[in-house]
Amino acid sequence: MAPPAASLPIATPALTAPTLAAPTLAAPALAAPSAISVGIGLGALAFALFTVMDTMIKWLSAGYPVHQLLFSNALFALVPVMAVSARRGGLARLRTRRLGLHLLRGLTGMASGFLAFYAFSRLPLADAYSIIFATPLLITALSVPILGEQVGWRRWSAVGVGFVGVLIMLQPGVAPVGVGSLAALGAAGASALSILLVRKLSTTESTASIALYSNLTVVVGMGALLAFDTVVPSLVDLALMAASGLIGGTALLVLIGAYRRAPAALVAPFQYSQMLWAIVLGFAIFGDLPEQAKLLGAAVVAASGLFVLYRETTLGRRPTASLHPGAPAANGRSQS
Repeated sequence: MAPPAASLPIATPALTAPTLAAPTLAAPALAAPSAISVGIGLGALAFALFTVMDTMIKWLSAGYPVHQLLFSNALFALVPVMAVSARRGGLARLRTRRLGLHLLRGLTGMASGFLAFYAFSRLPLADAYSIIFATPLLITALSVPILGEQVGWRRWSAVGVGFVGVLIMLQPGVAPVGVGSLAALGAAGASALSILLVRKLSTTESTASIALYSNLTVVVGMGALLAFDTVVPSLVDLALMAASGLIGGTALLVLIGAYRRAPAALVAPFQYSQMLWAIVLGFAIFGDLPEQAKLLGAAVVAASGLFVLYRETTLGRRPTASLHPGAPAANGRSQS
Protein backbone atom coordinates (compact mmCIF):
# COMPACT_ATOMS: atom_id res chain seq x y z
CA MET A 1 0.00 0.00 0.00
CA ALA A 2 0.27 1.61 1.20
CA PRO A 3 0.84 1.47 2.72
CA PRO A 4 3.10 0.15 3.81
CA ALA A 5 4.30 3.69 1.93
CA ALA A 6 4.55 9.93 -4.44
CA SER A 7 5.86 16.40 -10.15
CA LEU A 8 7.24 14.97 -12.69
CA PRO A 9 4.43 16.16 -10.79
CA ILE A 10 3.84 13.55 -7.90
CA ALA A 11 1.87 10.97 -2.51
CA THR A 12 3.78 7.82 -0.66
CA PRO A 13 2.38 5.11 -0.12
CA ALA A 14 3.57 5.26 -1.86
CA LEU A 15 5.42 7.17 -2.82
CA THR A 16 5.40 5.95 -4.95
CA ALA A 17 7.34 3.49 -4.16
CA PRO A 18 6.06 4.25 -0.70
CA THR A 19 8.34 7.24 -0.49
CA LEU A 20 7.64 8.93 -3.80
CA ALA A 21 4.63 10.87 -2.63
CA ALA A 22 4.83 14.38 -3.71
CA PRO A 23 3.27 16.32 -6.55
CA THR A 24 0.51 18.61 -7.39
CA LEU A 25 -1.25 18.50 -10.71
CA ALA A 26 -3.61 21.02 -12.10
CA ALA A 27 -6.94 19.44 -12.93
CA PRO A 28 -7.37 18.89 -16.68
CA ALA A 29 -9.50 21.63 -18.19
CA LEU A 30 -12.40 20.39 -20.31
CA ALA A 31 -10.61 17.16 -21.17
CA ALA A 32 -12.02 15.18 -24.05
CA PRO A 33 -14.04 12.09 -23.10
CA SER A 34 -11.44 9.88 -24.80
CA ALA A 35 -8.63 11.44 -22.73
CA ILE A 36 -10.66 10.99 -19.55
CA SER A 37 -11.21 7.31 -20.38
CA VAL A 38 -7.48 6.85 -20.93
CA GLY A 39 -6.77 8.66 -17.66
CA ILE A 40 -9.11 6.42 -15.71
CA GLY A 41 -7.55 3.35 -17.31
CA LEU A 42 -4.05 4.54 -16.45
CA GLY A 43 -5.14 5.21 -12.87
CA ALA A 44 -6.54 1.70 -12.50
CA LEU A 45 -3.30 0.29 -13.97
CA ALA A 46 -1.14 2.35 -11.60
CA PHE A 47 -2.99 1.18 -8.51
CA ALA A 48 -2.71 -2.42 -9.72
CA LEU A 49 1.05 -1.94 -10.14
CA PHE A 50 1.36 -0.53 -6.62
CA THR A 51 -0.36 -3.66 -5.30
CA VAL A 52 2.04 -5.87 -7.26
CA MET A 53 4.93 -3.94 -5.71
CA ASP A 54 3.51 -4.41 -2.21
CA THR A 55 2.98 -8.12 -2.88
CA MET A 56 6.64 -8.48 -3.82
CA ILE A 57 7.67 -6.65 -0.66
CA LYS A 58 5.49 -8.96 1.43
CA TRP A 59 7.10 -11.99 -0.24
CA LEU A 60 10.62 -10.68 0.40
CA SER A 61 9.84 -9.67 4.00
CA ALA A 62 9.99 -13.32 5.03
CA GLY A 63 13.77 -13.30 4.57
CA TYR A 64 14.94 -9.69 4.73
CA PRO A 65 14.70 -6.87 7.30
CA VAL A 66 12.24 -4.09 6.55
CA HIS A 67 14.89 -1.36 6.36
CA GLN A 68 16.78 -3.29 3.67
CA LEU A 69 13.62 -3.66 1.57
CA LEU A 70 12.75 0.02 1.99
CA PHE A 71 16.29 1.00 1.00
CA SER A 72 16.30 -1.09 -2.17
CA ASN A 73 12.78 -0.01 -3.08
CA ALA A 74 13.58 3.71 -2.80
CA LEU A 75 16.89 3.28 -4.62
CA PHE A 76 15.49 1.49 -7.65
CA ALA A 77 12.34 3.64 -7.77
CA LEU A 78 14.59 6.63 -8.49
CA VAL A 79 15.62 5.14 -11.83
CA PRO A 80 12.40 5.72 -13.82
CA VAL A 81 11.55 8.89 -11.90
CA MET A 82 14.90 10.56 -12.52
CA ALA A 83 15.02 9.34 -16.12
CA VAL A 84 11.79 11.17 -16.88
CA SER A 85 12.87 14.16 -14.79
CA ALA A 86 16.08 14.49 -16.84
CA ARG A 87 13.98 14.79 -19.97
CA ARG A 88 11.74 17.46 -18.44
CA GLY A 89 14.01 20.16 -17.13
CA GLY A 90 17.07 18.35 -15.81
CA LEU A 91 19.11 19.48 -12.81
CA ALA A 92 17.67 23.00 -12.80
CA ARG A 93 14.37 21.66 -11.47
CA LEU A 94 16.11 20.01 -8.52
CA ARG A 95 17.29 23.25 -6.91
CA THR A 96 15.62 24.19 -3.65
CA ARG A 97 15.69 26.76 -0.86
CA ARG A 98 13.56 24.60 1.43
CA LEU A 99 15.95 21.77 2.20
CA GLY A 100 14.77 21.51 5.82
CA LEU A 101 11.16 20.99 4.79
CA HIS A 102 12.29 18.46 2.18
CA LEU A 103 14.13 16.59 4.92
CA LEU A 104 11.08 16.60 7.20
CA ARG A 105 8.90 15.36 4.35
CA GLY A 106 11.49 12.66 3.62
CA LEU A 107 11.51 11.53 7.25
CA THR A 108 7.72 11.29 7.44
CA GLY A 109 7.68 9.43 4.13
CA MET A 110 10.36 7.09 5.43
CA ALA A 111 8.34 6.41 8.58
CA SER A 112 5.24 5.76 6.50
CA GLY A 113 7.04 3.38 4.17
CA PHE A 114 8.75 1.53 7.02
CA LEU A 115 5.51 1.03 8.95
CA ALA A 116 3.61 0.01 5.81
CA PHE A 117 6.25 -2.55 4.83
CA TYR A 118 6.26 -3.89 8.38
CA ALA A 119 2.48 -4.16 8.32
CA PHE A 120 2.69 -6.09 5.03
CA SER A 121 5.09 -8.53 6.69
CA ARG A 122 2.67 -9.21 9.56
CA LEU A 123 -0.80 -8.96 7.98
CA PRO A 124 -2.59 -10.14 4.87
CA LEU A 125 -2.31 -7.39 2.25
CA ALA A 126 -6.05 -6.74 2.29
CA ASP A 127 -6.06 -6.32 6.08
CA ALA A 128 -3.18 -3.83 5.91
CA TYR A 129 -4.82 -1.89 3.11
CA SER A 130 -8.13 -1.69 4.94
CA ILE A 131 -6.47 0.20 7.79
CA ILE A 132 -4.23 2.33 5.58
CA PHE A 133 -7.37 3.50 3.76
CA ALA A 134 -7.90 5.79 6.77
CA THR A 135 -5.23 8.11 5.33
CA PRO A 136 -7.58 10.67 3.67
CA LEU A 137 -9.60 10.94 6.88
CA LEU A 138 -6.42 11.71 8.80
CA ILE A 139 -5.42 14.24 6.14
CA THR A 140 -8.72 16.06 6.67
CA ALA A 141 -8.32 16.05 10.45
CA LEU A 142 -4.66 17.13 10.43
CA SER A 143 -5.13 19.82 7.79
CA VAL A 144 -6.78 22.04 10.43
CA PRO A 145 -3.85 22.36 12.89
CA ILE A 146 -1.08 22.00 10.29
CA LEU A 147 -2.35 24.02 7.31
CA GLY A 148 -5.02 26.10 9.00
CA GLU A 149 -7.67 24.79 6.63
CA GLN A 150 -11.37 25.04 7.46
CA VAL A 151 -13.34 21.79 7.62
CA GLY A 152 -17.12 21.92 7.77
CA TRP A 153 -19.44 19.73 9.82
CA ARG A 154 -20.22 17.36 6.93
CA ARG A 155 -16.61 16.30 6.49
CA TRP A 156 -16.01 16.21 10.24
CA SER A 157 -18.99 13.82 10.41
CA ALA A 158 -17.45 11.69 7.65
CA VAL A 159 -14.14 11.63 9.56
CA GLY A 160 -15.98 10.50 12.71
CA VAL A 161 -17.79 7.73 10.86
CA GLY A 162 -14.52 6.69 9.25
CA PHE A 163 -12.84 6.31 12.61
CA VAL A 164 -15.73 4.12 13.73
CA GLY A 165 -14.73 1.93 10.77
CA VAL A 166 -11.16 1.87 12.05
CA LEU A 167 -12.41 0.75 15.48
CA ILE A 168 -14.43 -2.01 13.81
CA MET A 169 -11.23 -3.24 12.18
CA LEU A 170 -9.04 -2.99 15.28
CA GLN A 171 -11.71 -4.33 17.70
CA PRO A 172 -10.09 -2.88 20.85
CA GLY A 173 -11.30 -4.66 23.96
CA VAL A 174 -12.66 -7.54 21.91
CA ALA A 175 -9.43 -8.95 20.53
CA PRO A 176 -5.77 -8.02 21.13
CA VAL A 177 -4.66 -5.29 18.74
CA GLY A 178 -1.67 -6.76 16.93
CA VAL A 179 1.53 -4.90 16.14
CA GLY A 180 0.81 -5.33 12.41
CA SER A 181 -2.48 -3.45 12.75
CA LEU A 182 -0.85 -0.72 14.82
CA ALA A 183 1.91 -0.43 12.20
CA ALA A 184 -0.69 -0.02 9.44
CA LEU A 185 -2.47 2.69 11.44
CA GLY A 186 0.87 4.39 12.06
CA ALA A 187 1.62 4.20 8.34
CA ALA A 188 -1.68 5.95 7.59
CA GLY A 189 -0.88 8.71 10.08
CA ALA A 190 2.67 9.24 8.81
CA SER A 191 1.43 9.17 5.22
CA ALA A 192 -1.20 11.82 5.98
CA LEU A 193 1.43 14.05 7.56
CA SER A 194 3.76 13.46 4.62
CA ILE A 195 1.08 14.45 2.10
CA LEU A 196 0.30 17.63 4.05
CA LEU A 197 3.98 18.54 3.89
CA VAL A 198 3.85 17.88 0.15
CA ARG A 199 1.05 20.45 -0.08
CA LYS A 200 3.35 22.99 1.53
CA LEU A 201 6.30 22.10 -0.69
CA SER A 202 4.33 21.96 -3.92
CA THR A 203 3.66 25.71 -3.83
CA THR A 204 7.32 26.40 -4.65
CA GLU A 205 9.02 23.09 -5.48
CA SER A 206 9.00 20.88 -8.57
CA THR A 207 7.73 17.34 -8.33
CA ALA A 208 11.13 16.08 -9.39
CA SER A 209 12.83 17.79 -6.45
CA ILE A 210 10.25 16.47 -3.98
CA ALA A 211 10.66 12.93 -5.29
CA LEU A 212 14.45 13.18 -5.33
CA TYR A 213 15.01 14.57 -1.84
CA SER A 214 12.37 12.30 -0.31
CA ASN A 215 13.93 9.17 -1.76
CA LEU A 216 17.47 10.27 -0.99
CA THR A 217 16.41 10.70 2.65
CA VAL A 218 15.18 7.11 2.66
CA VAL A 219 18.27 5.78 0.86
CA VAL A 220 20.61 7.51 3.32
CA GLY A 221 18.53 6.76 6.43
CA MET A 222 17.85 3.12 5.69
CA GLY A 223 21.30 2.66 4.13
CA ALA A 224 22.90 3.59 7.46
CA LEU A 225 21.06 0.68 9.09
CA LEU A 226 22.47 -1.78 6.57
CA ALA A 227 25.79 -1.66 8.40
CA PHE A 228 24.12 -3.24 11.43
CA ASP A 229 21.68 -5.69 9.88
CA THR A 230 21.90 -6.86 6.28
CA VAL A 231 21.06 -10.14 4.61
CA VAL A 232 23.00 -10.75 1.42
CA PRO A 233 20.32 -11.44 -1.19
CA SER A 234 20.38 -14.21 -3.73
CA LEU A 235 20.40 -13.15 -7.37
CA VAL A 236 16.70 -13.99 -7.64
CA ASP A 237 15.80 -11.94 -4.59
CA LEU A 238 18.00 -9.06 -5.72
CA ALA A 239 16.12 -9.09 -9.01
CA LEU A 240 12.82 -9.01 -7.09
CA MET A 241 14.04 -6.07 -5.00
CA ALA A 242 15.03 -4.18 -8.12
CA ALA A 243 11.76 -5.06 -9.82
CA SER A 244 9.66 -3.85 -6.87
CA GLY A 245 11.36 -0.46 -6.95
CA LEU A 246 11.16 -0.14 -10.72
CA ILE A 247 7.49 -1.11 -10.64
CA GLY A 248 6.81 1.43 -7.90
CA GLY A 249 8.57 4.21 -9.80
CA THR A 250 6.80 3.24 -13.01
CA ALA A 251 3.43 3.13 -11.24
CA LEU A 252 4.09 6.69 -10.07
CA LEU A 253 4.70 7.87 -13.63
CA VAL A 254 1.60 6.06 -14.87
CA LEU A 255 -0.47 7.66 -12.13
CA ILE A 256 0.88 11.08 -13.02
CA GLY A 257 -0.22 10.44 -16.60
CA ALA A 258 -3.67 9.51 -15.31
CA TYR A 259 -4.04 12.77 -13.38
CA ARG A 260 -2.92 14.76 -16.42
CA ARG A 261 -5.72 13.29 -18.51
CA ALA A 262 -8.61 13.01 -16.07
CA PRO A 263 -9.84 14.90 -12.98
CA ALA A 264 -8.55 13.56 -9.66
CA ALA A 265 -12.16 13.05 -8.56
CA LEU A 266 -12.53 10.37 -11.26
CA VAL A 267 -9.13 8.74 -10.82
CA ALA A 268 -8.75 8.71 -7.02
CA PRO A 269 -11.66 6.34 -6.22
CA PHE A 270 -9.87 3.60 -8.15
CA GLN A 271 -7.41 3.50 -5.26
CA TYR A 272 -9.92 1.25 -3.55
CA SER A 273 -9.48 -1.31 -6.34
CA GLN A 274 -6.27 -2.19 -4.50
CA MET A 275 -8.43 -4.06 -2.01
CA LEU A 276 -9.67 -6.39 -4.76
CA TRP A 277 -6.15 -6.96 -6.07
CA ALA A 278 -4.90 -7.56 -2.54
CA ILE A 279 -7.56 -10.21 -1.90
CA VAL A 280 -6.79 -11.99 -5.18
CA LEU A 281 -3.00 -11.85 -4.89
CA GLY A 282 -3.02 -12.50 -1.15
CA PHE A 283 -5.04 -15.67 -1.59
CA ALA A 284 -3.23 -16.87 -4.74
CA ILE A 285 0.30 -16.36 -3.39
CA PHE A 286 0.03 -16.51 0.40
CA GLY A 287 -3.26 -18.32 0.97
CA ASP A 288 -4.53 -15.32 2.98
CA LEU A 289 -8.11 -14.20 3.29
CA PRO A 290 -9.07 -10.92 5.00
CA GLU A 291 -10.95 -11.02 8.27
CA GLN A 292 -14.67 -10.18 8.09
CA ALA A 293 -14.24 -7.37 10.62
CA LYS A 294 -11.52 -5.86 8.43
CA LEU A 295 -13.75 -5.98 5.36
CA LEU A 296 -16.69 -4.41 7.21
CA GLY A 297 -14.53 -1.68 8.69
CA ALA A 298 -12.84 -1.08 5.33
CA ALA A 299 -16.25 -0.59 3.69
CA VAL A 300 -17.14 2.06 6.31
CA VAL A 301 -13.77 3.80 5.90
CA ALA A 302 -14.00 3.69 2.11
CA ALA A 303 -17.52 5.15 2.12
CA SER A 304 -16.35 7.96 4.43
CA GLY A 305 -13.30 8.62 2.28
CA LEU A 306 -15.41 8.79 -0.87
CA PHE A 307 -17.74 11.27 0.81
CA VAL A 308 -14.77 13.45 1.75
CA LEU A 309 -13.61 13.22 -1.88
CA TYR A 310 -17.10 14.21 -3.05
CA ARG A 311 -17.23 17.22 -0.72
CA GLU A 312 -13.78 18.39 -1.82
CA THR A 313 -14.88 18.09 -5.46
CA THR A 314 -18.14 20.00 -4.97
CA LEU A 315 -16.18 22.74 -3.20
CA GLY A 316 -13.90 23.10 -6.18
CA ARG A 317 -10.82 21.72 -4.46
CA ARG A 318 -8.30 19.38 -5.94
CA PRO A 319 -8.79 16.43 -3.62
CA THR A 320 -6.15 14.21 -2.15
CA ALA A 321 -5.35 11.90 -4.99
CA SER A 322 -4.05 8.76 -3.37
CA LEU A 323 -4.27 6.69 -0.23
CA HIS A 324 -1.16 4.61 -0.73
CA PRO A 325 1.61 5.55 1.73
CA GLY A 326 3.84 6.42 -1.15
CA ALA A 327 1.57 7.31 -4.01
CA PRO A 328 0.92 10.79 -5.39
CA ALA A 329 -1.49 13.18 -3.80
CA ALA A 330 -3.04 16.24 -5.34
CA ASN A 331 -3.11 19.44 -3.43
CA GLY A 332 -5.74 21.98 -2.46
CA ARG A 333 -7.28 24.20 0.18
CA SER A 334 -10.34 23.20 2.09
CA GLN A 335 -13.03 25.76 2.71
CA SER A 336 -15.87 23.78 4.23
